Amino acid sequence: MRSDLKIAVAQPKCLAHEVAANAVEHARAIREARARVVLFPELSLTGYELDAEIIAPDDERLSPIVEACAETGALALAGAPVAGPRIGVLGIDGDGASVVYGKVYLHGSESDRFIPGAPAVLEVDGWRLGLAVCRDTKFPEHAADTAALGMHAYLAGVVNADDEAEVAGERARRVAAAHGVPVAVAVFAGPTGGGFDRTCGRSGIWSAIGELLVEASDEPGDVVWHTLAG
Repeated sequence: MRSDLKIAVAQPKCLAHEVAANAVEHARAIREARARVVLFPELSLTGYELDAEIIAPDDERLSPIVEACAETGALALAGAPVAGPRIGVLGIDGDGASVVYGKVYLHGSESDRFIPGAPAVLEVDGWRLGLAVCRDTKFPEHAADTAALGMHAYLAGVVNADDEAEVAGERARRVAAAHGVPVAVAVFAGPTGGGFDRTCGRSGIWSAIGELLVEASDEPGDVVWHTLAG
């Protein structure tokens, strides 16, 4: 049995390479959302800087996020370069952090530094959450391979340029149609390093039939949420 699950998608203000400041911004979003799961964009803790230092799960700079999760009962899914090295997702709760996913489909110069991960699901309150990072969502086989592990929802943190505002919705509806699961996508807004002077925002959550349930603005700092019925 699955309980209702409140999911938030956040597009935090980001300073390239400034992990400590970005962690404070993540904590602010977590407290605002008061959600069980708070999803952040690709490389949200460093910005899209492919030379950013690896972040270990025990990094003290993550403490504001741990504290916010302890206060709210949240699990934060934050983007970071992690050991491997991989473009990873850190699962952070009131007890600390762990690496829960590594991006599978690397893009261009990402392959010069990082190695691919593997499809994965993360169980939260009876929900099996399929995880994805940015370009993973382009490939139907990624969602299919994740669905084969048994998933109840598909969650992706991405970076989209300012002329790619429709991409998240197009891919979310495709995953929903193919696998009958709700989809949440956290998209950066504003500058995020790596040549992205402007990203599109408009993070959103879509139902299992592809209906847009909630959508953020195109402004950095916005966070929106929806409760999925168990």
